[in-house]
Amino acid sequence: MIKNIAITTVWSTDQERDAAFFTGKLGFEIRSDMEMGDMRWLTVGVPGQPEVCFTLMRPDGPGLDPESAEMLTTLVNKGVMGAAVLRTDDCHAEYKRLTEAGVEFLQEPKERPYGVEAIFRDPSGNWYSLTEEREFLDRSKPWADQSGG
Repeated sequence: MIKNIAITTVWSTDQERDAAFFTGKLGFEIRSDMEMGDMRWLTVGVPGQPEVCFTLMRPDGPGLDPESAEMLTTLVNKGVMGAAVLRTDDCHAEYKRLTEAGVEFLQEPKERPYGVEAIFRDPSGNWYSLTEEREFLDRSKPWADQSGG
């Protein structure tokens, strides 16, 4: 039986730059950083949430043929790859803090049926939803109609 999600991939065209973004601007911490043959295994995570992390993976690393690596790099650079939803208790305050830190936002905080959401990009081009969820959401039923109507 699957117990949880532990690691998810974020495509990184420059691991050093992206690690600095996650740690310096978003406040993540480095979880692991090691050479594994012809690849660098670099993971970051939110302090206080040790069970989940992102691996900052180069799209030209092992397991991808050159044509696929080139296509993936193009998609990442174009900014069409969504990476994650990051929860916050106050989207407006976190938007202000991150904007002041130099984070590039594609969308300022907006009211949505599920809460308040802002969208930003990392330096590689991946986009993230910064979301303050509504209190009425029942997380045990994430895809159910919870509009109350």
